[in-house]
Amino acid sequence: MALRKFEITVDGEKYLVEMEEIGGVTPAAPVVAPAPAAVAPAAPVVEETPAPAAPVASAPAGADAITAPMPGTILKVLVNVGDAVTANQPIMILEAMKMENEIVAPQAGTVTGIHVNQGEMVQPGDALITIA
Repeated sequence: MALRKFEITVDGEKYLVEMEEIGGVTPAAPVVAPAPAAVAPAAPVVEETPAPAAPVASAPAGADAITAPMPGTILKVLVNVGDAVTANQPIMILEAMKMENEIVAPQAGTVTGIHVNQGEMVQPGDALITIA
């Protein structure tokens, strides 16, 4: 059973819903820490001015890059290019709807590219990090 999360807006109110896809081919879902989500109005968005982050040295994002599972803001990048990581090791913190979500390494390997900076806003499918 693969649940997909969607944010919908009805009459100006934002709602986060989870839906199960029935039939068809389901793409492999990225591994993230579970975030409780029920149909409820989204909290008002408060814009924060993040501290300027140093640019991240990285290779261009390829098709094998780990992607953002939802829209949000990168709070912390927990690894650097060249670091060895293990499967399920937290590599990044993504804030979405006032909740901190751990992005974890899907497999063991070496970080070959970081494609986002701390404080950067991302959309679903945006490349975050590459592990080879």
